[in-house]
Amino acid sequence: MPGDRTTAADLSYLTHDSTVLRRFTAPGASVNTGRYETHRVTVQDGRAVTGGFDVDVHGFTLARHRSAVTDFTDPEQVREIYRPEVNDLVQDLLGADVVVSRGGVLRRSADPGSTGSQPQAGLVHCDYAPEGAPRAAATAYAEAFPDGPGYRRAVASSTWRVFSPPPQDWPLALCDFRSVADTDGLPNTLYFVDELPADPFGPVDGLEPVTHGSEFRRNPAHRWWYFPGMDRDEVLFFKFHDSDRSRAWRVPHSAFHDPASGATGPRHSIEFRTFAYWL
Repeated sequence: MPGDRTTAADLSYLTHDSTVLRRFTAPGASVNTGRYETHRVTVQDGRAVTGGFDVDVHGFTLARHRSAVTDFTDPEQVREIYRPEVNDLVQDLLGADVVVSRGGVLRRSADPGSTGSQPQAGLVHCDYAPEGAPRAAATAYAEAFPDGPGYRRAVASSTWRVFSPPPQDWPLALCDFRSVADTDGLPNTLYFVDELPADPFGPVDGLEPVTHGSEFRRNPAHRWWYFPGMDRDEVLFFKFHDSDRSRAWRVPHSAFHDPASGATGPRHSIEFRTFAYWL
């Protein structure tokens, strides 16, 4: 049954006249070349859903997970403690044979650069696009297992955790896979740079694309969910890409400002990307 509590969210969708899609990410800042328009959408409270959500049906799930990390802004703790914790969690949630970490990103909804974080991701997007995900999965596998036997299936995913106290001023909205058409989404090329370019539409000679994400135009069929008041012992786990198209294989998502939350501090979160493989 759908949740009986809802909130209104202003989500930024790609306009229909956007053509050159690039995203440049520098320390503490990012810029997109797409043009965006705001749409008011209804976001349902996922906590009100009996039975929860299945990652292979809806594309996401909410899981309990207690981390031994005491400070998520400490790179050493994140590398030595959190990275293997996330790999183990992903393997447990998916039942994969092996999991490869692709690293984490801190996000903070106010003054992100002061903590080595990125701003909240306030556009409707998915971190991997169908145009680039298979190559990214193959590259990650080859780097981790140069003499490996290969794999039958690959899943790219995010493990998203808030470590600032609840409630959140910028919670994360997730789009139910069942409401997303296969034709939704346009590829957006991501570049990591030291400084944002003066002209993001200009030449990109010498820059190596990190990956291709997807950005989305408004589709009235999209159904949105969120989980208000998350604590540090909860994670949202959701798919960017699944090579098995018989299951939910991607989840558009976006942060949104929730003035009704009553939050008194900025949301601070960490997201970890992984590839899971079945051999």
